[in-house]
Amino acid sequence: QVQLVESGGGLVQAGGSLRLSCAASGRTFSNYAMGWFRQAPGKERELVAAITRSGGITYYPDSVKGRFTISRDNAKNTVYLQMNSLKPEDTAVYSCKMTRGPANYWGQGTQVIVSS
Repeated sequence: QVQLVESGGGLVQAGGSLRLSCAASGRTFSNYAMGWFRQAPGKERELVAAITRSGGITYYPDSVKGRFTISRDNAKNTVYLQMNSLKPEDTAVYSCKMTRGPANYWGQGTQVIVSS
């Protein structure tokens, strides 16, 4: 059974930083690309960062580029999202996703609240 468990969310002031973690189990972690998504109330879920299986390639949308950094430790079966210079509009539930071909697995999410 696949499990993805996010942690590290919380309340932070604008301009602050948080580091999210997503620990995976139940599959060979290094075989899967990983992504971080977020969903704010009343908005669609959006991709905020992605990383290939080896970690050699990353992707960020313009909304977070230069502020967020995704990384992974395949030895620890964990993917991270370092979030700096946080803005109130970054407030959302952040979830990680494990992907390999048609197989997709999601974590339950962790809440991030950025106060102004």
